[in-house]
Formats: sequence, C-alpha cells, structure tokens
Amino acid sequence: MRPLLAGTCLLLLAACGGRSPASSRPGAAAGGLQLAASQPRAPDFATRPYAPLSREAVIAIALREWRAWGMHVADEPPGAFVLATEQRPDRQTGMWQRVGEYWWLGQDASRTASYWTGLHDEWGNPFPDNGAHPWSAAFISYVMRTAGDVTFPTSPLHADYINAAARGQGGLTAEPPDTTPPGPGDLICTGRGAAQAMQFRNLPTGAFSSHCDIVVAASPGQLQVIGGNVQGSVSLKHVPVTDTGTLAPPGGRPVDDRYDWFVVLRPNYPASLS
Repeated sequence: MRPLLAGTCLLLLAACGGRSPASSRPGAAAGGLQLAASQPRAPDFATRPYAPLSREAVIAIALREWRAWGMHVADEPPGAFVLATEQRPDRQTGMWQRVGEYWWLGQDASRTASYWTGLHDEWGNPFPDNGAHPWSAAFISYVMRTAGDVTFPTSPLHADYINAAARGQGGLTAEPPDTTPPGPGDLICTGRGAAQAMQFRNLPTGAFSSHCDIVVAASPGQLQVIGGNVQGSVSLKHVPVTDTGTLAPPGGRPVDDRYDWFVVLRPNYPASLS
C-alpha cells in the first residue's frame, strides 16, 4: 500500500507543477540551463503594485537594507579598503542569503543570475574567488522592483538600465551630471574599469562596466547615496556636489575626486506622497 501511495503522491506533484529534487536546479533535466518563462518574481504587493511608486518607498527600502548590513559607510577612494574574500560581509552566513534574495526578487525568472546568491552560482556551487559575480545592479533592481516600479528594466548590469534611460525607455530619463542636481530617489552612476572615463555624450552605447547608487538624502554641498556590493556590503557614501547641487560644474569634471559620475538617472516618479 505504501508504494502505491508514494506513486500517487509523485503523480499529484507532477500534475500540480511540483518539481522533484532532481529537477529543482535549472538545467538538471537536460544538462543545460532550462529557465522558466520570463516573469518577475517580486511579491504581489510590488507587481500590482499595492501603492504607487514613490521616492519615499525607494529611499525607505534602500535605508532598510543599509541598516540590515550594519550601516557601513564607505567614503574611502576605490581600492583603498580591500577585504580578503573570506572576510567579505556578502560571503557570511545570513548575508549571502540576503544577496540571493536580491537576485531572486530583482531579476526575472528567465535569467540564470536569478539563481545566484552572494556565495553560490546557479548550481549551488561556491563562486571562485575572482569577483566575477558582482551584485550591485541586482541590489538596485531589487530596490526599484520591490518599491513597485513595474517598468524599471531590471538587469544584472547597470549598463542595461543606463542605456534604457538614455533612450527614454524603462520609465527612466538620463540627465547630464553638470546640469541636473540629483534628488533623493534618483540614481547616479560612474564607469568602472575600461569604462572609467565614460561620458554622458557617449550614451546610449553597448555593454560596459559601471556602478550606480541611490540618492537617499541631499543637503547643500553633499549627497548621501546607498549602493550594493560596495566593500562587500550595502554601503553609504557621501558625495560632494557643486553649490547648485550638480555633480559637476557646467562643462567640467565631477567635484568628487574618487568617482567619475557621468549620468543622473531619474525614475518617472508620480507626485510625492508626503
């Protein structure tokens, strides 16, 4: 009787769309990735959404995550603070799972990256210690999607939504850093690696390495911004601005001598709820 019951349970699981342990990893059935149809994995309150997208929601979620990671401040120049891999916060138990939630909720189900964590690839294997799986764009995608932005072009690459903004797509506009003062809820972006000297006039372009932060506060002479995968954490930075609040003077370079901020991204927020 027990074998019959077990067989019946397996049939019911198959009929209801349940996955057996052998097929629970993407690609297990065919030796290659077979991903679900493209659809958001965000909770219902974000995909409907229950409340309109607002600057307040984006800022509140970014600050919540910053607090969860210990309110780390990263004002050092890039490369001045280097952690050994085993010391990175995103590799620690409790936090690599949190990065996994950014990937899971911030990416569509069709993306291989949606199965990653802060420590593991889509197969559950530990990442090599080569920094090849940065999660800063996953963090931004998670914040925007969870805040109820149903048009934001979520991606593992900042360049994808930067280029979308430059084309006027994805509910975003791209503005030059020397004429547009970033406000709370906006994003500011800098190039990395070979794209460190990226300029606003080059947009849109192909794929390139970059990083974006969310502005959470603006005061005379300074922004406070929050981003992911900064020193292995969700970190806050203080960014200097001009007297008019822009990242650079007209026709000039950014006043921040650490980062070449080259674009301001402005989500199409409705009127403030406050």
